[in-house]
Amino acid sequence: MSHLENFAKDESGVTAIEYAFIAALISLAIFGGLATLGSTVDDAFELFARELNDAQSTL
Repeated sequence: MSHLENFAKDESGVTAIEYAFIAALISLAIFGGLATLGSTVDDAFELFARELNDAQSTL
């Protein structure tokens, strides 16, 4: 029974699991932010390309 009690009281892996959970949350936040920012940057480049095409056609 002491082996089971020792296993139940052992908290050495808890910190590693907490750090892994925090890293996963941070990576989700980064990927979500990049996805939002990526579409905004894509829209800006499309607008810029349209403006260049319009400027070129007026020449």
